[in-house]
Amino acid sequence: MTGSGLVVRDLSVGYGPVRALRRVSLEVPEGAVVTVLGGNGAGKTTLLRAISRTLSFHGGTVTGGDVQLAGRRLDRLPPDRVVAAGVSQVPEGRRVFARMTVADNLRAGALGGNRRNRGESLARVHGLFPVLAERAHQRAGLLSGGEQQMLAVARALMAGPRVLLLDEPSLGLAPLMAQRIADTIREINAQGTSVLLIEQNAALALRLATHAYVLEVGEVTLSGPAADLAASDEVRRRYLGVVDEDAAADAEQATGPTLARWEG
Repeated sequence: MTGSGLVVRDLSVGYGPVRALRRVSLEVPEGAVVTVLGGNGAGKTTLLRAISRTLSFHGGTVTGGDVQLAGRRLDRLPPDRVVAAGVSQVPEGRRVFARMTVADNLRAGALGGNRRNRGESLARVHGLFPVLAERAHQRAGLLSGGEQQMLAVARALMAGPRVLLLDEPSLGLAPLMAQRIADTIREINAQGTSVLLIEQNAALALRLATHAYVLEVGEVTLSGPAADLAASDEVRRRYLGVVDEDAAADAEQATGPTLARWEG
C-alpha cells in the first residue's frame, strides 16, 4: 500500500465475542472511486463505521489494525476529529434530521468542517442538488426518498471531505433516481473528492469504481480493478446475476429449462 489517500491496514472488529472483520486491508487512492461488494452480513457497514469512528455507537470495537488518511492515523481520533481530518460518511437509510429544515440539516453537516469554507461548500451542494436550494426552508422529513438521499450526501459534503464514505446510496430508490445519484457521485469525484462506496447494486458500483474489493464473512476474498472484477465469472455469477452458460446447459439437460433461459 502506498500510504496516499485512505489506507485501511489489517483492520479487525468485534461485537463482543463475534468477529465482524478479520484483518481487512484496502486503499482508496487520492481521486479514486473504490467499491466494496458483499452480501448481507459481510461486514461492509461495519467497515465504514470503523473508518468513521462511529463503531462504538453500535456496540463494536476495533481489535486490531489501523486506518490512515495521507499518513495520519484516524483510528485513535473521536468521530468529530475524523470529520475535521477529511472523512465524512453518508449512512445507510439516509437518516436526515426529519424535523429540521433542509438548510438546518446542511448547517449541521458543516459543523465539523472549516468555517471559512462553509459558503463555498453550500454553493457546491446547491450546484450539485439545486432542489435543495429550492426547498431550503422545508422540513427534511417532507422530502421524497430521492431528495432525502440528496440531502444526506449534501450534508456530508458540507464538511469539505477529502474522502466520502457512501453506504448503499441507491437503496430503496427508483431506477431513474438511482442513476441520478450515480451521476452525482461521478461529479463529486470529478470535483476532487475520493469515494469509498458500499452499494447493493453491484453492476452500478462496478461502473462507477476504478477499483473493487469483495468482502465475505468479514474478510477480503477478491480485489482488483473494477473492470476486471466485472468480467470475473465468480463476481458475475454471485453479484451480477449472470448465469454460466455451460452450467445452465448441464442443468437444463438434467432438470429441464432454467428460469434464466426462459427469461433470455
